[in-house]
Amino acid sequence: MENDDLAGDTALFDDVRRMWEATDPVPVDLVDRMVAAVAVEDLTREYAMLTLVEGQLAAVRGEADTATLQFSDGSTSVLLHVTATDDGGRRVDGWVDATALAIRLVQGEQEWSAQAGDTGRFAFDEVTPGVARLRLVVRDADGELRDFQTPQFEV
Repeated sequence: MENDDLAGDTALFDDVRRMWEATDPVPVDLVDRMVAAVAVEDLTREYAMLTLVEGQLAAVRGEADTATLQFSDGSTSVLLHVTATDDGGRRVDGWVDATALAIRLVQGEQEWSAQAGDTGRFAFDEVTPGVARLRLVVRDADGELRDFQTPQFEV
């Protein structure tokens, strides 16, 4: 008896689906528009683009012990140069092209702070090797404060 009920429900749902497809069809470009909307939603906060400028990602952990990374969200760009120190730590030199009011390098529970100079330059000394994320509070061209956050990267 349950199979008959299921078949009846399936037929009813099929009828309802056909009725709505005829009455109010889904726009052809809806899926593409939704993907684009989700892709740009809160872009400055979560999805900064990572570009390797020189070296290799593994070079930070390899013999070269240097890497240069660039992050951008379309309105703010950050350039980072990571080098190994003599005691096995890392030094991270950075440059930001916006007015940065706060700059933090976050690694799990550990955090380093820096201030940007007049040219946008900042640095973190003796960073523990591992996965990190850079977080900034920047003032954009309109004077609005906003958060800028990079994806995680290896130092």
